[in-house]
Amino acid sequence: MPITPDFIETFSVVCPACRGRVVLKEDASGIKCTECRRVYPVRNDIPALIVEEATIEDEEPPKTD
Repeated sequence: MPITPDFIETFSVVCPACRGRVVLKEDASGIKCTECRRVYPVRNDIPALIVEEATIEDEEPPKTD
């Protein structure tokens, strides 16, 4: 069963680091915390909600000149 926004809502998934609200990334490659910006990977349709495996994602993509 793939991870969906409904899954996150139904099971009340929150960020394990700060307990903030999480959303599924557009490409479904991870679950992103809206508070601390940690991104937890999704592997084989299983979210890896392990703080040590999370990456911090910038709000805006880097600017290229």
